[in-house]
Amino acid sequence: MAEVITFGPGGYRYIKGPFQYSAGVAAEPGFEIERVRFLRPPPLAEGFAAVEQHLAAAGRPSTAFCACELRSPAPFTEGGFVAFNREYVKTLERWGIYRDGANPVARTNVCPDIDPPAAPALFAFSYTVPADRTAPGTFVIAGGGEAPEFKPNYRDHIVRRGERTPDALREKIRFVMGVMEGRLGALGFAWRDAAVTQAYTAYDIGALVADEIVRRGAAAGGLTWHLCRPPVVELDYEMDVRRTAREMPR
Repeated sequence: MAEVITFGPGGYRYIKGPFQYSAGVAAEPGFEIERVRFLRPPPLAEGFAAVEQHLAAAGRPSTAFCACELRSPAPFTEGGFVAFNREYVKTLERWGIYRDGANPVARTNVCPDIDPPAAPALFAFSYTVPADRTAPGTFVIAGGGEAPEFKPNYRDHIVRRGERTPDALREKIRFVMGVMEGRLGALGFAWRDAAVTQAYTAYDIGALVADEIVRRGAAAGGLTWHLCRPPVVELDYEMDVRRTAREMPR
């Protein structure tokens, strides 16, 4: 059973995940979530500085930061991913968000198959703002791939590891769809509440989209397919979902 925790300083609740991210966030009553996308994603340190500037201009504390989307040069080894995440959470700790291994911030981190960045970059971020209590619920579900969380490693638990046949991809999609549905349900939502559904894979899922995604009601707003790989070697498929009150380019 997913554990949902309220992060009062940020005005949102989150699904407990591993130390590097939460599995999803939703605005608490009196707040809603806005999203900013960088048209030219900056390196991570530069991107975090831009987040600080944006939040200050919006009159919001750093603790309002609730989700981010990263782009990395290539999938990490498992050890490399842990090392990257240890550095990543230092900024969240400085902002008063990450504490004692608890991380409220949802995250998607994927690797473009074409024209990847030279170093990890910030593609987009989300944060809470005050809102009328009658505002529709807003949320960001973190990226999830075809391996369960809270295992000693990814490699030994990847669905159909090393297989990319249509049948294997179908199983991977079904697993990840289940993960997304579980996270939505934990925060009090369902597919019908999603405004944006995104898939990340370098493999051809075109023939599977209708039956495995659209017919399950997961793409009312369409499906955005990014030609990207998940952040850890041997993972092949990832998804995330969101509904935000406002989306802005930067």
